[in-house]
Amino acid sequence: MKQLVLVFIGGGLGSALRFMSNKWLGSITTFVAFPTLVVNVVGSFLIGLLMGYYTSKNAISHEQSLLLITGFCGGYTTFSTFALENATLLKNGDYFSLILYTLGSLVLGISFVLLGFYFSK
Repeated sequence: MKQLVLVFIGGGLGSALRFMSNKWLGSITTFVAFPTLVVNVVGSFLIGLLMGYYTSKNAISHEQSLLLITGFCGGYTTFSTFALENATLLKNGDYFSLILYTLGSLVLGISFVLLGFYFSK
């Protein structure tokens, strides 16, 4: 139960920061995708930094990783998790899975958004 609460709190904070980031970044540009791009890049850097501390230096505990990596980064941007999983596949030399996962996520994700739009009419 404690683990769920940590993920819940972190996710709420990450989602709130994403909302505020989108509002602020959206107010300084007319390019609609700019706020999402910035959030995805920052989130990807942050999840890489935190995973590095968690896996190689043991500088954060498992509970802290649930709060910060799973919760906060997951709430801030799921793209950071997508990027981390792709980086792990690349690091492990699993190029087939990397290509399949990346292209599948993009093609299926965009296709299903369009399908959702279609069915909502």
